[in-house]
Amino acid sequence: MFRRLEKLGINKTDPSDLTPEEVSKFVRLDIDPATITWQRVLDTNDRFLRRVKVGCGSAESAFERETGFDIAVASEIMAILALSNDLADMRLRLGRMVVASSRAGEPVTADDLGVTGALVTLMRDAIEPNLMQTLQGTPVFVHAGPFANIAHGNSSIVADRIALRLAGKEGFVVTEAGFGADIGMEKFFNIKCRTSGLTPNCVVLVATVRALKMHGGGPDVVPGRPLPDAYLTEDLDLVEKGCANLVAHVANARKFGVPVVVAINSFSSDTEAEHNLIRRLAVANGAADAVVASHWAHGGKGALALARAVEAACQAHNPEDFRLLYDLDLSIEEKMRIVCTQMYGAADIEILPQAAEKIARFERQGFGSLPVCMAKTHLSLSHDPTLRGVPTGFTVPIRDVRASVGAGFLYPLLGAMPTIPGLPTRPCYYDIDVDPETGEISGLF
Repeated sequence: MFRRLEKLGINKTDPSDLTPEEVSKFVRLDIDPATITWQRVLDTNDRFLRRVKVGCGSAESAFERETGFDIAVASEIMAILALSNDLADMRLRLGRMVVASSRAGEPVTADDLGVTGALVTLMRDAIEPNLMQTLQGTPVFVHAGPFANIAHGNSSIVADRIALRLAGKEGFVVTEAGFGADIGMEKFFNIKCRTSGLTPNCVVLVATVRALKMHGGGPDVVPGRPLPDAYLTEDLDLVEKGCANLVAHVANARKFGVPVVVAINSFSSDTEAEHNLIRRLAVANGAADAVVASHWAHGGKGALALARAVEAACQAHNPEDFRLLYDLDLSIEEKMRIVCTQMYGAADIEILPQAAEKIARFERQGFGSLPVCMAKTHLSLSHDPTLRGVPTGFTVPIRDVRASVGAGFLYPLLGAMPTIPGLPTRPCYYDIDVDPETGEISGLF
């Protein structure tokens, strides 16, 4: 609570020394209910929880308001877990989380609520990475899981630092940035690298023949239905058209001054001609190499060629070539525009009224220098999941902007992007069952 006193300009630590006016300033947060941004989280899919009304009970009727739920992996606390450098840093970040604004327009934080100590206590053990191993005994840290289509999509800085220390100067550490290079990779560079001070030596861009066929105009893939034949038989025309999407991702990665190795994740239905076509187009368009990886079928042996390609790219890389996409002193609007035009290929952005109101508020409160963490679909380079390949000429609608001040970013919501998913038309629970005689579970995978 001393940080709240300091924030209020009260340089006293003994409660008996506080004047009545200082006591009033300290205890009255004067929260404007219309500005409450903190949402509850739940680790399940439920589209009906996106907008809910709370305070409907007789004892809470004076505090009735609309709010909503987020998926747990989109929560600010999950993002903080992944971006904290140590326990002390996590404590500061948790305390800085903004939950609302006062009627005077001042941000109200977790420190102001007096809950920071309890939050750190709950998260004390969570900051320690989980040490696991692959089927062949390679050490793996599994730590934090913020979704990249909503949050920043990267594993923890703590796990990266421990892995780097264990691997040593001559070793290699692979860290994942999920949900596509246009979101997970961009946020890795512009958010995670800024926070950790670490920079990568190589980008491994994973592609599949099937995904490229989809971006080349292949038929829709519907969950629960068999894959269309186009994805199971050779079709060089579809692959070549879809490679335009791959080339766009390669170009995006190279904007950060880091070499790119394309990993072609091999399926049994792929053909050698399809692999060769992808390799040729990737290298011709700026990739340092493009290698077929069959580790799913052959384990580590199937990824040896990929490992050698990554090693060669790292050795040829000059760390001084690394650069970020934008400066933090740019306006919030300009940072969003740079990401949308340079990463997604948009013509421009459109800031809708709710987003404009939030941007003005955050800039007044001093949060305009934070990086932006764009919440958008992973199914397209654009904000529209139906636009495949390399769409151009589109305008990205910014419908809302939220602040994850503790985590250290603002996150704009693009198009119709939800922050808690709903179940598909045919949920996978139709396939899950237990054999009553053996107790064996089926249908999970």
